[in-house]
Amino acid sequence: MLKLIPRDISWLSFNERVLQEASDHTVPLKERVKFLGIFSNNRDEFFRVRVASLKRMLQIETKMKMHAEKNPQRILDEVQRVNAEHQAAFEKVWAEVLAEMNNQHIFLKNDKQLNGEQKKFILDFFDNEVSANMVPLMVENIKKFPNLRDKSIFLGVVMSKSSDKADRKYAIIEVPVTAVGSRFIVLPSKEGTHDIMLLEDAIKFNLPDIFSFMGYDEFQAHIFKFTRDAELDIDNSDTTTIIQKLEKGLKNRKKGKPIRLAYDENMDPGFLEYLLARLGLTKKDNLMPGGSIHNFRHFMDFPSQVFTHKAKRKQPFIHPLLQDERVGDVLMKRDVLLNFPYHSFSPVVDMIREAAFDPDVVSIKIACYRLASQSKIINALVNAVRNGKEVTVMMELKARFDEEANLQWQQVLTDIGAKVLTGIQDMKVHAKICVIKKRIKSKTHHYGFVSTGNVNEKTAKLYGDHCLLTSNRFIMADVNRIFNFLEKPDTGFHFLEKCRTLIPSPGFIRTELNKLIEAEMAAARKGHAAEIILKMNSMADARLIEKLTEAAKAGVVIKLIVRGIFCMQSESKKFKEPIKAISIIDEYLEHARVWVFHNRGDHKVYISSADWMIRNIEHRVEATCPIKSEDLKQELIDILNIQLKDNTKARILNNELNNEYVKRKNKEEVRSQEEIYNYLANKSY
Repeated sequence: MLKLIPRDISWLSFNERVLQEASDHTVPLKERVKFLGIFSNNRDEFFRVRVASLKRMLQIETKMKMHAEKNPQRILDEVQRVNAEHQAAFEKVWAEVLAEMNNQHIFLKNDKQLNGEQKKFILDFFDNEVSANMVPLMVENIKKFPNLRDKSIFLGVVMSKSSDKADRKYAIIEVPVTAVGSRFIVLPSKEGTHDIMLLEDAIKFNLPDIFSFMGYDEFQAHIFKFTRDAELDIDNSDTTTIIQKLEKGLKNRKKGKPIRLAYDENMDPGFLEYLLARLGLTKKDNLMPGGSIHNFRHFMDFPSQVFTHKAKRKQPFIHPLLQDERVGDVLMKRDVLLNFPYHSFSPVVDMIREAAFDPDVVSIKIACYRLASQSKIINALVNAVRNGKEVTVMMELKARFDEEANLQWQQVLTDIGAKVLTGIQDMKVHAKICVIKKRIKSKTHHYGFVSTGNVNEKTAKLYGDHCLLTSNRFIMADVNRIFNFLEKPDTGFHFLEKCRTLIPSPGFIRTELNKLIEAEMAAARKGHAAEIILKMNSMADARLIEKLTEAAKAGVVIKLIVRGIFCMQSESKKFKEPIKAISIIDEYLEHARVWVFHNRGDHKVYISSADWMIRNIEHRVEATCPIKSEDLKQELIDILNIQLKDNTKARILNNELNNEYVKRKNKEEVRSQEEIYNYLANKSY
């Protein structure tokens, strides 16, 4: 039986790679602080989703088809062990980062460390910015414990009297980060120094005034946060619309069962016992004692102006082929591959804006999964509707943690008259596709895109993705077929069956991948060159991993670039050729999915929205697109080969997943993200 690395343990290994970036002294200090925030945010979502799912599996005592785990308790035990190790490592890295901040004259001041000017500043700041947004709760007086929000941080306050230590009261204060606008308060400081105070410490400083009416004169307060089960329960048994079901599910999510409590290890023991009892937690649950700071995700937005050595991120540039002509006009002549974040995302917006005002354009169809908070794409689609175009938008309302935002966009588009598709029951639409229909002198043309990444101008500056802009009639015909299926999901599966160029999911990716792998195996057995290069976010599908394992045993050269979850045992004496498997964690998030099959020298190259996970292969609508242009095939192969040579930010994905860096062995330093930027910036067309 094929041995796999448990998915959740593999994910923890990935997050450890993020923590490695925070610990790397060659990374600019500002970026190290940011990586601590990313690590914290990743871990919070892991507990909300994966740990919560494992706990549910324990409760129902069944083997769920969506997960490979056969012993959820064993996985949970291992998660707790690894998480404890990561927390200790995190605290060590934070201490190092804090010391380096102090070396650069950046100081975090607590409520006991303020000078006279800073005390006055904080009193005024609290009165003007904080007090109106804060509601202290005397929890002992509340019969039903309040629904505390799981993405917030709270101060647990213990009040007592110096004259009577036994007279104690408890209170909880939510730290109003969102209402105030930032968790970080830049204090008046002497020249050359930056003093910063956390919002919770400003509240601590004002506790005597907040509770002045209570008659207590001693206060202690410690931070805590907890994580709720974020599973979105949607009742499909009733006849309400998907929008109504989602709205109900989102309300219920806010009441999800607490599954983890993180708190200051110096918290008053009596208050901690009280809190556990009121939250329905025990010491057997995921309790995470730590330092005085929690919710490090906010540190992704640490004040950048305080850093003396600012890392200058290279700016995206407009693709040379799109600098002087309208995007639609260029695509009528040739395909263009945008490689984010090196290329600018603006041509994607421009393509839709041009279509909105082009009198020859009849319709626009686009699938959206995650959008920017101030989306230029939505703005362009609104203009298209107002200019009389037929606009169809597939708005995936079940995109995790973007449900509320997508509901709002759905309403905006519906209100102005766009046709909004809101998904398929028990399935997410994850494909990133667009087709624009244009009629010139009674002749119809189609152009658009197939992408590996979201239609999001904000993340396109941070995520490594590929977007094929094309008017290829076979590709666009299949994009239309996918939209036909989305409009009639109950009766329209035959539209997916008719796809001849794109490989859609569900139903077809697995079969096609098996054929492609089998072809390489057949070539290897005959002594021909055989090679598979795969890049993706996650590789967890047991059946596809088994197929790759067979290919390695048959002599196929296999090279893997997997950023996150990696369940494959990549090392075996039975492999005729050793598998090269790496993960790259660097300034940009590697989000692209690219698959290359040698095919006797006539390479087959694909970009896809799908990872190799059961959910993508069988339970989502995905689009995998072959690259037809030989130049663009070579461009993608060149980019992959640059990444495979990375010896600076690449870690080896071995059977132990111990995140060893690829050894340089006296070779020239290769940092692939920098090399790719230079490759694309100097490429001639």
